Amino acid sequence: MTTQIFTSFPARRLRRMRKQDFSRRLMAENKLSVDDLIYPVFIIEGENYREPVPSMPKVERLTLDQLLIEAGLLVKYGVPVIALFPVIDQSKKSLMAEEAYNPNGLVQRAVKALKATYPELGVLTDVALDPYTVHGQDGIIDNDGYVLNDLTTEVLVKQALSHAEAGADIVAPSDMMDGRIGKIRTALEEKGFINTQIMAYSAKYASNYYGPFRDAVGSSSNLKGGDKKTYQLDPANSDEGLQEVALDIQEGADMVMVKPGMPYLDMVYRVKQHFGVPTFAYQVSGEYAMHMAAIQNGWLKEKECIMESLLCFKRAGADGILTYFAKQVAEWFYLEKQEKIDNI
Repeated sequence: MTTQIFTSFPARRLRRMRKQDFSRRLMAENKLSVDDLIYPVFIIEGENYREPVPSMPKVERLTLDQLLIEAGLLVKYGVPVIALFPVIDQSKKSLMAEEAYNPNGLVQRAVKALKATYPELGVLTDVALDPYTVHGQDGIIDNDGYVLNDLTTEVLVKQALSHAEAGADIVAPSDMMDGRIGKIRTALEEKGFINTQIMAYSAKYASNYYGPFRDAVGSSSNLKGGDKKTYQLDPANSDEGLQEVALDIQEGADMVMVKPGMPYLDMVYRVKQHFGVPTFAYQVSGEYAMHMAAIQNGWLKEKECIMESLLCFKRAGADGILTYFAKQVAEWFYLEKQEKIDNI
């Protein structure tokens, strides 16, 4: 609780502390560092190939050899974690999403390659079925197109285990099925993966800001105008989001996430204030695309606006941010550090 201060002008001039750079730095309440960043990457089959994502300027889909090049830069710049999102060939998609837990699948091979080459880099994997289903929904559907919770959870458990077996440090269920965190945690414990972390997408909203991501992973064409409102949260609700977070923590989540990010900073704040657990936010594809469109048109300053947007997450209470700007921001931090060293 903040203590009420009764001094008044001119005894208290708040601008006094803002006048010079050194005092602004001294009293900064929040700071952004490379330790706050998680870098989401789209991966594809093939070799020596990078495929641009049209709706996300400067973002590319990478084959595994190119993924390792990117990972090397992340390690150099000090980024703690890379997050993997697969683009699955249409021929491998099915109603039951069997490819999701294929031990030789794209994600599983990517995890093995990353951990073999850069063991110090944390690897986070998305646990959800939308890249693997012919309809683009995050789970198994019935004849009416409704996602079946418990049957979907059974497949998610298989998927999470296959990621852990490949060496994933963090599995991140983003599906929003009821009870899936508890099932995954139990399965991980039973199979001996006691230190595999779970980052639960706990307050994931049925948002319109996901469009570029769905284009990037190839699920939007399968979704065919459908939505995910029967399992993702209503953007109108925040108390419900807190209930979701509470359940996921009780079931064994190590970290929780709010998604999207900037339009939902109130949820980041509420989650951190209520629970005090490691809390993350995802600056999603639509947020990235809006920033880049304005930056490329000269309407916004690039570095200043990107850094401000990420600092806002910290002010709201986020312990870290998944952002497509992570590599660029980490490079800026790295170059600033090198410049200081060179000036000594």
